[in-house]
Amino acid sequence: MFYHAYNGYMRYAYPRDELRPLSCTGADTWGAYSLTLVDALDSLVLLGNYSEFQRAADLLLRQLDPLANVNVSVFETNIRIVGGLLSAHLLSNQAGYANGDGWPCSGPLLAMAERFARRLLPAFATATGMPYGTVNLLHGVPPGETPVACTACVGTLLVEFGALSRLTGDPAFESAAMRAVRALHSLRSPLGLVGNHVDVQRGRWTALDAGIGSAVDSYFEYLVKAGVLLQRPELVSMFNGYKDAYNKHVRMDDWYFWVHMDKGHLTSPVFQSLDAFWPGVLSLVGDTDQALRTLHNYHQVWKAHGSLPEFYSVPKSQPVPGREAYPLRPELIESIYYLHRATGDPAVLQMGVDVLYSIETMARTDCGFATVSNVLHHSLEDRMESFFLAETVKYLYLLFTPDHFLHTASRTGGYSVQTPRGTCRVWSGTHVFNTEAHPIDAACLDCCHSPRPAEASQIDLVEVLGLGLEAQDEDWLVAAADRLGGNRDDDSAPINEQSFDASDDKNSTMSSSESAAANRFELLTCPTPPFHQRLTVHGQVLPDN
Repeated sequence: MFYHAYNGYMRYAYPRDELRPLSCTGADTWGAYSLTLVDALDSLVLLGNYSEFQRAADLLLRQLDPLANVNVSVFETNIRIVGGLLSAHLLSNQAGYANGDGWPCSGPLLAMAERFARRLLPAFATATGMPYGTVNLLHGVPPGETPVACTACVGTLLVEFGALSRLTGDPAFESAAMRAVRALHSLRSPLGLVGNHVDVQRGRWTALDAGIGSAVDSYFEYLVKAGVLLQRPELVSMFNGYKDAYNKHVRMDDWYFWVHMDKGHLTSPVFQSLDAFWPGVLSLVGDTDQALRTLHNYHQVWKAHGSLPEFYSVPKSQPVPGREAYPLRPELIESIYYLHRATGDPAVLQMGVDVLYSIETMARTDCGFATVSNVLHHSLEDRMESFFLAETVKYLYLLFTPDHFLHTASRTGGYSVQTPRGTCRVWSGTHVFNTEAHPIDAACLDCCHSPRPAEASQIDLVEVLGLGLEAQDEDWLVAAADRLGGNRDDDSAPINEQSFDASDDKNSTMSSSESAAANRFELLTCPTPPFHQRLTVHGQVLPDN
């Protein structure tokens, strides 16, 4: 499926943004920067096609222009272009790409990602720190640009911007994204809910419907993923607060509807296809029971129609008129992937089989896969969005590839590389996917610059994720965290350059009792934990015995 669509794009659409799979032509949609190729770049590595990855990366590095005079979506450019280039950079070493000395802290794909991200920074020049929704890559925020941005547009930057700061040593990216998230969180209602659009200059909600779907979704996702990736327990605590509030006011019979953010009354009993990401996020924080119940509801809609309509009326058990399309979205298969990894349940795997055969049967065309314009009669539309190759097919492939290196890395321990900061182990099972399914490896980030949190923050993060450490284990965790990095609460300060190599005695400030506690770490014996409860401390995997 991947190569049918990828070859169709390269043959008929490149260098345009997207393939038109019915007419076998191309179209520019988001910025005229070969979006589908950027989005598919890391998939080539995950599929093992290193030669094509090298060819495609060279094509993009010659062609991409971060100074183009074009208006772009800050949100889409970040998750697709910056995220795609970052992930490709972090996987490029495995593909044998010519990065020169210093990978993962330097390389041509990282440099290109940084250039694009830097062109997005003018969007954050607002009274609140929350970014505008659009920038011109050459000139900055366009004159007369609306100050109204979606909640997800404000809160879906930390994974990419945090990764950039940790890799490059420039704190500006992570600081800007953190300020935006904190500003957004401060605007939640007394019920603990957020609206779906906000005025980024005045800090006031312009749309008061609260839900987990369109215009909100990835804000919640990034609180968990950035919290883990960047070791910021504050973010995971934010998510847990939202989870409790949304379970109380938004969840109804294991569906999540739309309610008024201040009053809590129901405004729309509709399931949106974008809601389907939610069970996957719940699985990441260990709430698999609720995740499975909600996933079952969503899968029933898929079985009824062979896909998920954009909007589905639950009381009427039918798609909402005018919103019957399925643009090959990945959210359902994403949650199926996460929950199968978490549970190993063959019933969940069968859901993935249903999705696979539906798409193959319904959406395949002569040169790609097409949007289903109406799930009731399965008519097609002449568009294949870039996320089909970046996300939908990738999650399907990984679901049915249990021995993929992304899945076995936590057992094998990844591999070692020499960096300017010494020997580093990377791709050891500490990756997270951004909201466009681009994997970012936390161990690679820590190769370049010291991690942020203090010892207590390490323990807090474990506690809020519910990983179940016993009290007697805290002393060695404190010791390990002490070796990994110092405390730094000021987001505007430079990233701590102190080495975190636990073998470097010059940088160790542990007492003798802490040293003894750290030594006990190697003597612990643990059974292999479930997927959602595996623990690594900055790339150092807890072994099975």
